[in-house]
Amino acid sequence: QVQLVESGGGSVQAGGSLKLSCLASGYIFSSCGMRWYRQAPGLEREWVSSIATSGAPTYPDSVKGRFTISRDNAKNTLYLQMTSLQIEDTAKYYCAACALPYWGQGTQVTVFP
Repeated sequence: QVQLVESGGGSVQAGGSLKLSCLASGYIFSSCGMRWYRQAPGLEREWVSSIATSGAPTYPDSVKGRFTISRDNAKNTLYLQMTSLQIEDTAKYYCAACALPYWGQGTQVTVFP
């Protein structure tokens, strides 16, 4: 059974950095594209980044230049390096796998002034 477990969330001052991880199991990690999403209270889930099986990343304008998605197929792990964090980045962050997609349980990121 597919499992995705996010970690690395926390509280950070604006301008700071965090690195999220998503450990995958139950399927062939390297065979699927991966994505990060986030959801703030009262708002819809928002796409944050994607990485193809080739390793090619894509980002929305809201995080481009600040966030970096990467994957380590040997470790079955997806990453999201977040820098220059803003208060508006406060949300619960989820990883998603494959076309279905499969979802993790999320990890909270809180950015304070």
